[in-house]
Amino acid sequence: MRLSRTCLFAVIFVFAFGALNIAQSIAASKDKEKQTKSTKVVVKSPKKPKAVRVTVTRANAPEVASPPSFATALGLRGQHDDLSLKSSVAMVVNQDTKEVYFEKNPNVSLPIASITKLMTAMVVLDSRLPLDETIVINPEDAHIYRRSRLAEGTAMTREDALHLALMASENRAAYTLARNYPGGVPAFVDAMNRKARELGMEHSHFADPTGLLSENVSTAEDLTRMVNAAYQYKLIREYSTWPDLTMVIAKRPQKFLNTNRLVRSGDMDIGLQKTGFINAAGKCLVMQARVNNTPLLLVFLDSVGTQSRFADAVRVRDWYERMPTGTQPIRRLM
Repeated sequence: MRLSRTCLFAVIFVFAFGALNIAQSIAASKDKEKQTKSTKVVVKSPKKPKAVRVTVTRANAPEVASPPSFATALGLRGQHDDLSLKSSVAMVVNQDTKEVYFEKNPNVSLPIASITKLMTAMVVLDSRLPLDETIVINPEDAHIYRRSRLAEGTAMTREDALHLALMASENRAAYTLARNYPGGVPAFVDAMNRKARELGMEHSHFADPTGLLSENVSTAEDLTRMVNAAYQYKLIREYSTWPDLTMVIAKRPQKFLNTNRLVRSGDMDIGLQKTGFINAAGKCLVMQARVNNTPLLLVFLDSVGTQSRFADAVRVRDWYERMPTGTQPIRRLM
């Protein structure tokens, strides 16, 4: 009886031990299955980043910002004034009396871009070189100014080149005019600076005939002197009254307050105008125009946007029209 009990205990012990081993085996196999499954997940997970290709594609790559204008670097951009102009520098002068009625940073020397071409035109006309003489765009002109509507080998008269330099602000035309000056471009630039001194432009300097160099600098006050001098040349008046301003306003009147009145009412008769732009200068505009039958010299430098310089001209016109009779000028130019 005792033996059978011993045997029974032995059987139970063996059975229990076996069951324990089986349980451990089952648990181990389950753990193995889990590991296998988890391994599969790890294997599959790398596929998910494929959906995250956006990070690699860079659809919206950051644009390289243009360098700031000189006026911006000097802290002039965005300064408030009584007329809420978008230009960093501005000036309004009575052409006859030289009385200043509005000014904003008038004595800061800044790059003037293609406004330079007014001085270029005066030097060409002062030289009294034959306007009907043929000049040619040569490889040097084409190499220096890559972008142009004038191909290498284009032949034109000196007057045609002057016309294109003023009306279309054509850089190759302006440079070719300087290159065909006695003594070439260096002598021409010397003549530009000599003319500036003659006009009393004490804070101005010219380095090339096109205005693409930022070394071509002037102040608003000096530019009123240059615009006044340029206005005395009949050809410059004729070639500088192209619809730079009037076309923009006539085609896009919705861009301005009531700027289409500028064209239709005839209350601002534009006698001369020239625009300019390089990054260092911002958007620029100079004008000679009549408002309320008064000849005005207008200067706008470093304007914020392409159209804002024209809108500034309209703001000045509207302001001058509303000016009470007897308003005293700020000062008079010497």
